[in-house]
Amino acid sequence: MEQTHISPGGAAATPGAQRRVLVVEDDQTLVDAIAARLRAEGFQVQTAGDGPAAVETAQAWQPDALVLDIMLPGFDGLEVCRRVQAQRPVPVLMLTARDDETDMLVGLGVGADDYMTKPFSMRELAARVHVLLRRVERAAQAAHTPRTGILRLGELEIDHAQRRVRVRGSDVHLTPTEFDLLVCLANTPRAVLSREQLLAEVWDWADASGTRTVDSHIKALRRKIGAERIRTVHGVGYALETPAA
Repeated sequence: MEQTHISPGGAAATPGAQRRVLVVEDDQTLVDAIAARLRAEGFQVQTAGDGPAAVETAQAWQPDALVLDIMLPGFDGLEVCRRVQAQRPVPVLMLTARDDETDMLVGLGVGADDYMTKPFSMRELAARVHVLLRRVERAAQAAHTPRTGILRLGELEIDHAQRRVRVRGSDVHLTPTEFDLLVCLANTPRAVLSREQLLAEVWDWADASGTRTVDSHIKALRRKIGAERIRTVHGVGYALETPAA
């Protein structure tokens, strides 16, 4: 009898509909633990222990998501992310041994969607992979029934149908997560959204354990669209600023 695996978000996945996750990590004990947990969650898993092997496996196997360590032999996870994203868009959960915001921001800048700092719980890692894949599925569904029109907020333009952003007429490259975060803020301009609200809307994350993820994505978004466009309300959250009427 086939076993059905239930994700932390409550969605069932049967072995016949398994999604593929490539785990890239040079610590064999850790990679074995991650792979075992993800397989128990219903994923197909392959692993790679260095940068070149990761890029080669991603090209040949076409995974649905990557769990990617930054520090790798050969070349690092940032370069892996660049090369894999140049082949095809893939959601990436980046792992770092250092609680270093620079690493996190650079990772987000080369196409990572989320990050976790070691040590972490396998339960949380599996939950975040589920969240990344649910977002991809939602985006695919939205592509069949796209919102039309362009939202203009002063010099900021958001094209929902093409998922493009322009500032003063120039294209701004945003990761899928950054685009979703900007749209969430733009849906209620000037209204303050708490970190918990943003986690729920953008990451589909049910608790407040990822608030630093929100903060780092906000910082990366500010660097791209202009720091003055996102207002921080200390102790509460963030709001998208709009020109005075």
